[in-house]
Amino acid sequence: MLTISNDKTNTQSYDMQGKCPFGGDRIGGAVSTPPALSDWYPNRLKVELLHQNGPQANPLGDDFNYAEAFNKIDLAALKEEIKGFLTSSVDWWPSDYHNYGPQMIRMAWHSAGTYRIADGGGGAGEGLQRFAPINSWWDNGNTDKSRRLIAPIKQKYGSALSWADLMILTGNCALEIMGFPTYGFAGGRHDAWEADNATYWGPEVIHDLRTAEAPDKMVNRDKRWRGQNGDADYDLENPLAASHQALIYVNPEGPYASGDPLGSARDIRVTFTRMAMNDEETVALIAGGHAFGKSHGMVPSKEIGMPPEIAPMEAMGLGWHNPRGKGNAENTMTNGIEGSWTPNPTQWDNDYLTNLFKFDWKQEHSPAGALQWTPVDPNAPKTPDAHIPGQMNRLMMMTTDIALKVDPEYRKVCEKFLGDFDAFTQAFSKAWYKLTHRDMGPRERYLGPEKVNENDLLWQDPIPLADYAPIDDADVQALKQEILGLGISVSDLVFTAFSAAVTHRHSDKRGGANGGRLALAPQKDWAVNRRTVPVVEALRKVQEKFNGAAAGGKKVSLADLLVLGGCAALEKAAADAGVPTDVPFTPGRRDTTQELTDIEMFTWLKPVADGFRNYLDRNFKDIAQGVAPEEFFLDKAHLLALTAPEWVALTGGLRAMNANHDNSPYGIFTDRVGVLTNDFFTVLTSTDYDWKKADATGMTFSLEHRSTGESRYVATRADLVFGSNSQLRAVAEVYAGSDGHQRFVKAFVKAWDKVMMLDRYDVKTSYSA
Repeated sequence: MLTISNDKTNTQSYDMQGKCPFGGDRIGGAVSTPPALSDWYPNRLKVELLHQNGPQANPLGDDFNYAEAFNKIDLAALKEEIKGFLTSSVDWWPSDYHNYGPQMIRMAWHSAGTYRIADGGGGAGEGLQRFAPINSWWDNGNTDKSRRLIAPIKQKYGSALSWADLMILTGNCALEIMGFPTYGFAGGRHDAWEADNATYWGPEVIHDLRTAEAPDKMVNRDKRWRGQNGDADYDLENPLAASHQALIYVNPEGPYASGDPLGSARDIRVTFTRMAMNDEETVALIAGGHAFGKSHGMVPSKEIGMPPEIAPMEAMGLGWHNPRGKGNAENTMTNGIEGSWTPNPTQWDNDYLTNLFKFDWKQEHSPAGALQWTPVDPNAPKTPDAHIPGQMNRLMMMTTDIALKVDPEYRKVCEKFLGDFDAFTQAFSKAWYKLTHRDMGPRERYLGPEKVNENDLLWQDPIPLADYAPIDDADVQALKQEILGLGISVSDLVFTAFSAAVTHRHSDKRGGANGGRLALAPQKDWAVNRRTVPVVEALRKVQEKFNGAAAGGKKVSLADLLVLGGCAALEKAAADAGVPTDVPFTPGRRDTTQELTDIEMFTWLKPVADGFRNYLDRNFKDIAQGVAPEEFFLDKAHLLALTAPEWVALTGGLRAMNANHDNSPYGIFTDRVGVLTNDFFTVLTSTDYDWKKADATGMTFSLEHRSTGESRYVATRADLVFGSNSQLRAVAEVYAGSDGHQRFVKAFVKAWDKVMMLDRYDVKTSYSA
């Protein structure tokens, strides 16, 4: 027998007789799971996280063009197929009210609802609901059935329709068949092919959230919350956006199943703000979503089987086995709360808000033991049972619903929507579109005839289309020479170009050099960018001169000039190092405006730490809460979609240029600043020197010669990590070798171009775009 534990108290046993026990040591007749590297060395830097979802995991191959394949689909015909399925029912998982719509809305909502603005993590963009840990969160109970139900449609369309797109499109179709006018739908989400091991979902160990009737066994709130609910300093750990582990947003029974509506409202505001939603969008989403369907809580949670990731083999990827009755239909168990919010759960109307405010509500417990609310008035409307003909049931509200009524600000929004159903409909339509598309990035990634092309969606970080001809190769060469003739150092030019591009986040495709937002608030005012200000102003003058004199309607954007200046500087630096190199440059970036820049949302891109530019926020110690600078550095490399060799090469080149935010000497292991040497690596891997702590906290270091004791260079943790971490050092040693200089320059230029092009979705065509 192999015994696998998912927490300290709950185990699941599997019959493994006759299997080869090479996976671990035999203990007491059982085979133990071998410890992972993180068990042996919990503080090691997990550089391998940079290599998730590599080409080896992708069965479609790097040359597969998803946009091309998706655009061949007849979207109208596909939607009709989905809608036909939604109003059917199958025996193995019958539909509520003979309509799968509500449960598909939940699947789509939960696929998108993991998104968080702090780091762009989560969201529907890669179909990660298919994999652990998300597929086995208690809050995602029975979404495995929803995906399995639409699998025949996915199989029919194959690689031309990603799971990520299908889940959101099915949610849209579900809304439409129930009378709701959706705002639009865009395809373009590319599936991941393995579990997400990089996203930080919280500090808690895996635990059993099924014991909701025993709140004392729930996760300790202090692990992700600071202060107690109601305190002035009550706050959720950054970047998290769910109140408890294994939830999408908040506990529907209130904080820690307390039944406290005001406490629930506070949690809702914190978590939905982290999802980039304001109060009106929050109310619209909750009230709109709860206009449909029902919640399920007919069986105590302790009777429900294990989630998909650790369910028995014969379950074939389906979890949460229900042993009661049919195991579904009138016996269904999902989150433990039982009932519908409205008398007509398959029709878009305003009954949810009408009932919430018309009646007083009292607490009771569901058949599963979960806390919920029912009308005090016995004459309140009833709702038909989802499966038993002729049976009528009382209405239900969750603690999170009552929260909208008792919170003063949420109440104002509710009253507005009660008095103007059209305004409510429009608000929910736009909020749903934002929820399901927030992590897709620029509109160049949007596919299909239903994509919304309006410029008023500020959360899409709009960049106006160019109304001029782009610059050509001759212009590029002339502009390079003019920029180099400005008297700006190659170091400053490289730093400015990199600062424009490094804001990009591959997670939600935000940031980057396109748009020229380095010259706009809030980025122009960040301390890390102060060094760019005079360079930006000088390049503005180059832009004005060129655009005033260019013929044929040609213009150059500031965004292009920012990148071009860095490329020109690097070509000079490489030539000065004896390795003449052409640094690729692709024109076509466009400038946006301050009015089209959401300052609050872009503030989330401000770095706490940026190892590439050797930057730490002045309040880093308080913000980081014990997380080391190199962990932030790794995270930034991950957000830039870099591999380990790219990370090493890019950093070494930036150090050769002295791209430190403040021109400090940290990590500048060369006497030839501005020349693209491999000196950073030769010094870093040298055995002639010792590194010594320069401060008690171990944040800075000095290099001393072993023989003379001479102190020559200084460094930060963001420098020495490339010598101390075994995987990064192995790469650094390659670039430090006698044959490593040219290899390094080639690798650096390739990594540089990758970062400069990360946000160029207007020219990308690959599946991984």
